[in-house]
Amino acid sequence: MRIASIRFAPQVLLFLPAFSQAATCWRNTTCTGPAESAFPGDWDSNIYAPVSRIVQPKAILSLPNRRKISSYPGPASLKGNGSGIVFDFGIEVGGIISVKYSSSGAGSLGLAFTEASTWIGEWSDASNGKFAGRDGALYANISGSGKGTYTMPDKSMRGGFRYMTAFLLGKSDITVDIMDISLELSIQPTWANLRAYQGYFHCDDELLNKIWYAGAYTLQTNSVPVHTGRWVPMLANGWANNGTLGPGDTIIVDGAKRDRAVWPGDMGIAVPSSFVSVGDLDSVKNALQVMYNYQGSNPDGSFPEAGPPLLQQNSDTYHMWTMIGTYNYMLYTNDVSFVQQNWAKYIRAMAYIYGKVGPSGLLNQTGTRDWARWQTGFNNSEANMILYRTLYTGASLATWLNDSTGLSKTWSTRADTLQAAINKYCFDSTYGAFKDNATATTLHPQDANSMSILFGIVNSTDLKAASISSRLTENWSPIGAVAPELPGNISPFISSFEIQAHLTIGRADRALELIRRSWGWYQNHPNGTGSTVIEGYLVNGTFGYRSSRGYGYDASYVSHAHGWSSGPTSTMTEYILGMTVTGPAGRTWSLKPQFGDLKRAEGGFMTNLGKFQAKWELEYAGYQLKFATPKGTSGDIVLPCLEQGKIPTIKIGGSVIAEGSAKLEGNGVLMAVQGGEYSIEVSK
Repeated sequence: MRIASIRFAPQVLLFLPAFSQAATCWRNTTCTGPAESAFPGDWDSNIYAPVSRIVQPKAILSLPNRRKISSYPGPASLKGNGSGIVFDFGIEVGGIISVKYSSSGAGSLGLAFTEASTWIGEWSDASNGKFAGRDGALYANISGSGKGTYTMPDKSMRGGFRYMTAFLLGKSDITVDIMDISLELSIQPTWANLRAYQGYFHCDDELLNKIWYAGAYTLQTNSVPVHTGRWVPMLANGWANNGTLGPGDTIIVDGAKRDRAVWPGDMGIAVPSSFVSVGDLDSVKNALQVMYNYQGSNPDGSFPEAGPPLLQQNSDTYHMWTMIGTYNYMLYTNDVSFVQQNWAKYIRAMAYIYGKVGPSGLLNQTGTRDWARWQTGFNNSEANMILYRTLYTGASLATWLNDSTGLSKTWSTRADTLQAAINKYCFDSTYGAFKDNATATTLHPQDANSMSILFGIVNSTDLKAASISSRLTENWSPIGAVAPELPGNISPFISSFEIQAHLTIGRADRALELIRRSWGWYQNHPNGTGSTVIEGYLVNGTFGYRSSRGYGYDASYVSHAHGWSSGPTSTMTEYILGMTVTGPAGRTWSLKPQFGDLKRAEGGFMTNLGKFQAKWELEYAGYQLKFATPKGTSGDIVLPCLEQGKIPTIKIGGSVIAEGSAKLEGNGVLMAVQGGEYSIEVSK
C-alpha cells in the first residue's frame, strides 16, 4: 500500500546570494556539475567544502610552537631573516596561492605547505616521489621596498595542504607585512557550487556523520583538472603538478597531494562512496577511459596499474579493478554507450586475466604489483577473490548489454568453478580463515578474508563466514585493524572492505566499532586535516605508513586525503541505512537496514532515474521505516526481525500486510515492492 508523501527530517534551505554571484568553475573549465544540493537540510552543516572557489585562511599560528595568534585576517608581519608565521586554512585545500605583501627592503618570501601540522616549517611535506628529501618551498623574490603580489606558478600548484608557512630570507632589519592571502581551489573543477552534494547521510552519532562527510570531501579533493597530475620523471627538488592525466575536464585520482594519478584499485572503494555522496561520476568515466585508451599500448591486452603520467604496469589485481570499475560505473549510471564503445577491449582484458588460470582452477598471479602488501604471486588468495568478483560482475555486464554470444553464462560458470577452487585450496579449516596463498603459509590476510565474505566466495550464512569475521577482529588494535600482509600498518583501504564484510553477515556491531576505532582516531587527531581521510598509518599511532614498503622512511609522504580510505561513506549509506542500487541507475534496488547501536539514520542519493531516500528510527516497541524510490523501479526490502526467526507485525501506510506477502530471510523479513513512497511500522 503506497502513501502520498514522506516527511523526512526538517530541511533548511541555504540561500547564498553572495556565493551564487561569485560561483565559478576552475579556470576555463565548462561548468557541468549540479547547481544545488539534491537533499538540502540540517546535515549540510557537516559538509567541509567551502562556499566559494576562492578561499582564505581561517587562523594565523606562531612558528615554531604553532599556537594560534589570531583569526584571519589579523596581524601577519615578518621581521628579519628566518622569521615566519603559519596560515591555517582549517581544512584540506589545494590549488593556486596568491600573496599580497608590503616590504621595507629586498629579500625572499618563502612558502611551504603541509597537510598534517606535524611537518609545519620551512620545508613542505614530501610529494614528488623521488625520496630525496621533503619538497622544500617556493620563493617570491622581493626586489625592494613597496607593495607586491606573488602568485605561485601553475606548474607548482599544490594539490593538498591545510597549513602554509610563510618565512623570510633577508637582512635582519627587513620587514614584510602580509596583507592578503587567497587560494584558488582546483578541486572538483567542473562544479561552480562545491556544496551541491547529490547524496546525504545523517544519524544520531555525530562522529559517524563527520566521518561520512570527511570521506565525501576527500573525494572532492581527489577530483582534479586533467592537466594537474604529478610530473614524471620525479623531481629531485621541489614539486610539479602539470602532468596530463586523461581525457575530459575532470578526473578522479588517488590523492590530493600525491600521487595525483588514476589508480583503479583505489577506485574500488572511492567510486561507490563518491556515488552515494558527492555524486560525481564524470570524473570516474574519464578515469576509466584513460585505462582503456592505454590498454592498446600493451600487446597482451593488460591494463596499466596506474594512469599517466605514471603509467606503471605489471599488476593483475589493478587490471581487474579497472574491469570491476566498469561494472560499478554502469551500475550507477546505465551509461550503455560508454561500456559498448569499450566492450571489445573489456572482453580482451577478460581473456588476458583468465588465461592465467591454471589446472588447479586458481589464478596464477604473475603481475605482482598490488596495494602495498608484502607477499604476492602464485595462487595468491586476494587476487583470486578479485578474479571471482571480476567474473561475477562481468557476467552482469554481459546481461545488461544483452550480449547474445553466451558470455554471461561462460563467465558465471567460470566464477562458480573458481569459487570451488578457492575454498578447496586456500581455506585453512584448522584456523578458520583463508590463507594468503594455496601453499603451506600461515599468513591469514585481512584483504582476502574480507573480500571472501563481501564478494560471496563464502555464503554469508555459512559458519565459514562467521569464523572469518571473528578471526578478522583478532587483528584489531585500539586504533584500527592491523593488516597481517603489511605488518605494523593500518590500511583504511583494506579496512573499508572489512567493515563491509562484517555487515554482509549482519555484524553491524563490529563494523561500527572498527569505524570508530580507525576513522574516528584520525578524525579526532590534533595533527590531522580534520576534514579528510588518511591513506594509512602505523599501529604505534604515527603517520609512518609504508615507511619500509616503498615510502623511503619518509612519514611526511603519506597522503592525508586519499579516496581509497573513504569506505565508511558508502558503507553507512548502503549497509547501515541499507539503501543500495542493484540494477543500472537503480532500476532495481535493495533496502536492508542494519541498526547496530544507532537509534536513527536517514540518507539518500541520486541517479538519472531520480531520488532514492530512506529513514529509519527505533521506537520502544519496534521501529519505523520510510523510503521513496523512483516510480518504474522495483526493489527488495529486508526488514530486521524483532525476535529471531519470527515475522513481526508489519503495517504499511497504517494497514497490516496480508499473510504470506512477506517471508523470512535470515533474521529479516523479505518483501518485493515497486518504486514509490512508503511508510512502514514494525512491532512485536
